[in-house]
Amino acid sequence: MKKLSTLFFILVSLLIFAQETPTVKDWQNDLMFLQKTIHEDYSFLFVKTTAEIFDAEVEKLFNQIPSLESHEIIVGLSRIIGLFEYGHMAVAFNIEPFKFHYLPLNLYQFSDGIYLQGVHKNYKDFVGAKVLEVNGIPIMDALEKVYPVVSAENTQYFKSNGINFLTITEVLHAQGITSNLENSVSFTLEKNGEVFQKEFNALPVGQEVPRKYGYVFQDENWFESRTQNTIPLYLDHLDKMYFFKHLPQEKAVFVRLSQIEDDPTEKLETFYSRLFDFIQKEDVEKLIIDVRLNGGGNNFKNRSLVTKIIENKKINTVGSLFVIIGRRTFSACQNLVNELDNYTNVIFLGEPTAENINFYGDSRPLVLPNTLHPVYISFAWWQDKPAWQNAEWLAPAIPIDISFAEYSTNKDPVLDAALAFSDANFKPNPMRYITDMFVRGEIQQLDEEVPKMIKDERYDFFDFESEISKAGAHLVKSGRMPAIQAGIGVFSFVTRLFPSSSSAWENLGDAYLKAGNEEEAKISFKKSKSFEH
Repeated sequence: MKKLSTLFFILVSLLIFAQETPTVKDWQNDLMFLQKTIHEDYSFLFVKTTAEIFDAEVEKLFNQIPSLESHEIIVGLSRIIGLFEYGHMAVAFNIEPFKFHYLPLNLYQFSDGIYLQGVHKNYKDFVGAKVLEVNGIPIMDALEKVYPVVSAENTQYFKSNGINFLTITEVLHAQGITSNLENSVSFTLEKNGEVFQKEFNALPVGQEVPRKYGYVFQDENWFESRTQNTIPLYLDHLDKMYFFKHLPQEKAVFVRLSQIEDDPTEKLETFYSRLFDFIQKEDVEKLIIDVRLNGGGNNFKNRSLVTKIIENKKINTVGSLFVIIGRRTFSACQNLVNELDNYTNVIFLGEPTAENINFYGDSRPLVLPNTLHPVYISFAWWQDKPAWQNAEWLAPAIPIDISFAEYSTNKDPVLDAALAFSDANFKPNPMRYITDMFVRGEIQQLDEEVPKMIKDERYDFFDFESEISKAGAHLVKSGRMPAIQAGIGVFSFVTRLFPSSSSAWENLGDAYLKAGNEEEAKISFKKSKSFEH
């Protein structure tokens, strides 16, 4: 009984302590604790930023803390974690005792601007309005002000997960968009050709906007800008993590895969088996997998889908397998699209993904000891592609962004493009195609075909000079003479493709130097300088 009383006393004491307002020293000590922990346990995260930049920002916030309110300190911590630019990292918002205030709207960036995709019923007349300014600041400038607060892996991640930081009044104040912490914020809007201002009052403290997959959906309290007479397939059956639909007229099967987890009604493995049994039995020529809403899950569940596609000769051909990606394609789903890119004949459509191709994922909570505020820090490195093939995101071969008019009228130009595609000679992975020819020694064929691909607008998504040069640099940096000679061959090929490129000739010169051929290096460097601007 005495032990239970002691435990109860400790728990109550912790609860009371957690509710107390932290002092300046509490916040400063926690900041030092965070800095020390990062340096000692997570120094591997200094990839996109440096220890020097990190320490400078810590010192800056440390000195500012005495003059800041609690919400400004939390946003300041978020800016520091945002330096690492990994989407699995974050500083917790809206937790006791630091509840935040959220404006009753959902912003979404379409190809033609930022719109109120969803609003609370009290503002239903303004749903679908285009946003021009926030508190008198042009919308793109306002977004630039809040960008540092977000642990944005890339700009796609920010479009998906960062844009609505503009609806948090504490963030608006901390980032200088409002001069004071206001309960209402003015937006300049445009609708039906009319430009006007509207004040939005924050929801009750702690209450958040009911977003699902980045959207607000219509119910008794919320309105959305999409007409309700029908629903596009990518937003259909969102009560399920995945579903498929046969499109017999197009001889296609559409699959929406929104999470890589087992749905309560059907395990993922069972779903995949049912899907491929159907494809095998029916007259199906195209499989379209939509992961534009997929924020991840358990990447160990990817193997089943990837192997089933590889084994299926009916589907694993150019023009038969399509994957729709987008700004919410993230985490375990980034692993999935990487693997499909590596091992199948997939054609990607839509927008770039929200994650780097190779990335630090997962995260563990670090509870700051004085304020008990949680910070989430990544610890697991996921590498599906060689280091020299890493990139900001996986880009679609067929880039398509949806306009507000298309969204609001339930059109899906991405799915339409997949259904209409009929080019069996398309090379969905140009680098793989080029590498295979190079390894086979088909240099003449390379010299004939790659220049045609460079001029072909179908391959505008691919940066030929940059990607081929990466492969050459990898060979040269190996330090082995056979690889260096191969690298010289690659860079020579790049100079034939881009004869006026200063960097192409410089790379070739560096490769010759590495091989000890100073005469050829001098010739290449001279040509490089002649093309400098």
